[in-house]
Amino acid sequence: MNQKLEKEVEELKGEIETLKGRLSELESANQDQLSMAVISGDMDKILATMVIALAAAAMDTKVKMFFSFWALSALRDPNKGTPPKTFMPKMFGAMLPKGKNRLKLSKLNMAGMGPKMIRSLMKKQGVLSLDEMFQQAEELEIEIIVCEMSMNLMGFKKEELIDYPYLNFAGAATFVSEAGASSSQLLI
Repeated sequence: MNQKLEKEVEELKGEIETLKGRLSELESANQDQLSMAVISGDMDKILATMVIALAAAAMDTKVKMFFSFWALSALRDPNKGTPPKTFMPKMFGAMLPKGKNRLKLSKLNMAGMGPKMIRSLMKKQGVLSLDEMFQQAEELEIEIIVCEMSMNLMGFKKEELIDYPYLNFAGAATFVSEAGASSSQLLI
């Protein structure tokens, strides 16, 4: 083989190895995904969660929300009956809000007047209601993952949660594993 040709072949081999390295880096890079752990059951924090999720999804970012502990109240369907439960789960069910429209504010709740005032302001300002935000989340295929451990601790049953096509059930380890591959993670 001609020396010039051998040199060109060696250079091409070097470039191929460089490209393989870059491809490997790209394959291991984080996904364009936002993962949010949602633990608060306060109306203002659920609103913030939904606004951020909708904004990210509107920009073609995959969104996964892991609802745990007090945030599960937002996923309870007020129109569904409560399955039979033992004493402690009955108490949690009675003490916690049933549905996103019964959540309290984290500050200035004012015996329930605060959420009414916020909803009124939202309507006047043309801001989507929580119901509308959840509908839009469905249209944007935002995944909601329910923490199985929290659900079991609080005695909530799948039958009493909202009907949402992208509602899944998993443990924290599954969420943490998936969140690790996300380009952004939030705790709300």
